[in-house]
Amino acid sequence: MQKARSIIVWFLVSMLVLALVTLPVSLQTQLIASVTVVTIMAVIKITHAQGTWRLIALAFGTAIVMRYVYWRTTSTLPPLNQPENFIPGFLLYLAEIYSVMMLALSLFVVATPLPSRPSRAATKGKFPHVDVFVPSYNEETELLANTLSAAKAMDYPIDKLDVWLLDDGGTTQKRTSSKVLEAQAATIRHHELQQLCSDLGVHYLTRDRNEHAKAGNLNNGLRNSKGELIAVFDADHAPAHDFLIETVGYFEDDAKLALVQTPHFFLNPDPVERNLRTFEKMPSENEMFYGIIQRGLDKWNAAFFCGSAAVLRRRALDDTAGFSGVSITEDCETALALHGRGWNSVYVDKPLIAGLQPATFASFISQRSRWAQGMMQILRFRFPLLKRGLTIPQRLCYMSSALFWLFPFPRMMFLLAPLFYLFFDLEIFTASGGEFLAYTFAYMLVNLMMQNYLYGSFRWPWISELYEYVQTVHLLPAVVSAIVNPRKLSFRVTAKDESISVSRLSEISRPFFVIFAVQLAAVAMTIYKIYAEPYKADVTLVVGAWNIINLVLAGCALGVVSERSERTASRRVKVNRRCEFGVNGRWSPASIEDVSVHGARINVFGVRLDDLPVDTPAEIRFRPYSGGYEGTLPLVVRNTTVTGEVSALGCRYMPRSADDHRLIADLIFANSDQWTQFQLSRRHNPGILRGTVWFLGLSFYQMSRGIVYLFRSLGKHREFDEPAKVAVR
Repeated sequence: MQKARSIIVWFLVSMLVLALVTLPVSLQTQLIASVTVVTIMAVIKITHAQGTWRLIALAFGTAIVMRYVYWRTTSTLPPLNQPENFIPGFLLYLAEIYSVMMLALSLFVVATPLPSRPSRAATKGKFPHVDVFVPSYNEETELLANTLSAAKAMDYPIDKLDVWLLDDGGTTQKRTSSKVLEAQAATIRHHELQQLCSDLGVHYLTRDRNEHAKAGNLNNGLRNSKGELIAVFDADHAPAHDFLIETVGYFEDDAKLALVQTPHFFLNPDPVERNLRTFEKMPSENEMFYGIIQRGLDKWNAAFFCGSAAVLRRRALDDTAGFSGVSITEDCETALALHGRGWNSVYVDKPLIAGLQPATFASFISQRSRWAQGMMQILRFRFPLLKRGLTIPQRLCYMSSALFWLFPFPRMMFLLAPLFYLFFDLEIFTASGGEFLAYTFAYMLVNLMMQNYLYGSFRWPWISELYEYVQTVHLLPAVVSAIVNPRKLSFRVTAKDESISVSRLSEISRPFFVIFAVQLAAVAMTIYKIYAEPYKADVTLVVGAWNIINLVLAGCALGVVSERSERTASRRVKVNRRCEFGVNGRWSPASIEDVSVHGARINVFGVRLDDLPVDTPAEIRFRPYSGGYEGTLPLVVRNTTVTGEVSALGCRYMPRSADDHRLIADLIFANSDQWTQFQLSRRHNPGILRGTVWFLGLSFYQMSRGIVYLFRSLGKHREFDEPAKVAVR
């Protein structure tokens, strides 16, 4: 009876909302309603009201969005007997409907995300056996040494922990390749990594053939290990000392728990952050996903495997025949299979690993293309909406994650739509300037406010639009190819740990300058049409303003593809740890101020060291963060700055043994609290107005910087410098 009563109530509410949305009103009434809703939402936001008030604000915003969709559907489409207007007009309409649909899915997922979960350590004496898998392809030995050392040093009973290097770069297939140089390189790598693993006390495992890419490599690890739990770290993702302590305990609470996922924290900026210089002051792009979306998915038991920084139950993987490998995004596909078999997941919102992400724009696009194509494969082969075993919320969550990667289609339409009118006089959106103001402008403003409600300090205004725009140009053909030929895609490694020795334009930057030039021409056309056709000035002004928004995004993108020189890919992490510094047999008190994956800055007290020549051998000794005996790490001094009685030394690590790598990993990766503090230091919400003003200033500066880079490249008449890089899965 109560269920029937609830259904009746929801039906009546739905009918009331539908009646309000479809209620015919005058343009003036609609304008007044829009202003009223925006004002109410602004007041709720300014007063920082949360809980029910937050939902009320989102409900008001949803009403405006639905009114816009109804008006857009019934009043603005060109007539069918004008195909030159109707076809592009209908494509633009579909693009807007897609955006509204994604907004609706976002509201479902993250309107009330779960709060961050508390720590859940394993019960003393009940530590399950954990196998740690580090899948590798062709990463440098030094990078692997740091990751393996950090994994080996995690706080966990030593007899319950086995670390495995799963090497796909030294397979029998590669070592016996008909390509002599490739075979020699694979053989050398095979022997080097065997020795490294022996020195570090970890297992080395390879296989005969490189089949099914990363999923096949992980499944080979499953066949050769026996641990109850499996922790997975990418080759460039080193765990903090407390990774297992923070995650393993959850498996005690739920016998059907298959996955505990943690966020990915990156030591280096992505190319957008690096070239725009926003890494230190603005949340990274991935923080919106890991800080908000994954918590929203977790509410619906739909947090999914992200390929690394996760712990999985072997019994659950056995139930799904191991890691799934039909698509090239084996992580999301594996989680989909686990949820489909009734297994549960947990998301722990604390950064417990630190890794590297692509530094060049070309590598960034290559990585995102693989993600987008993999999600298209999941849509084609695993269609989550009809996947058996999933709950309805899980279906919606997976559809939201997969459908997101269709954004290049609507983004391209939003880019082209104003050009259709300005250059070809096509009327693909039949409305007056007043209707644009009452409906479209109100919808755009409310949309911005709702995004700000949902993501707040995790995503600043216009940043999502910028990221989508810079990816669209090159992702669009990648997504089309995945839709047309989903079975012909292959797993491609992503280049990371790159460095750019010379400032340059990205090798894939040309389309962005062409688009920018076309939009500049569209501005000139806007001015001309206002002068030549004053009777259509209201519509021309609206379309011209739309083009200006696109121009602002395109101008900022010129800065994104203008690669700044930077010889190190890894930012320095502040640590402030006491140590002793030794040179020429003399030891002095010192402190380690900051570290990177390659070196450290050390302050030495009470002695002037300004006479040290470059590459002077030296040492530091300190006690590891996770405890144990004091260790001594060899260095060379690269530069010296003396201020009073303090000598600031820039040093480079010179590891010679497995113990040296253990100390380096301890310096950089052991303390997860430093990553949390860094993230919190840049999480603040500038608001829509201040955020928009900031973005306009950023765009103008980056546009001018991009144009300067363009003229420099044209003046030099030479090929772009290739960045040094190492490929990482």
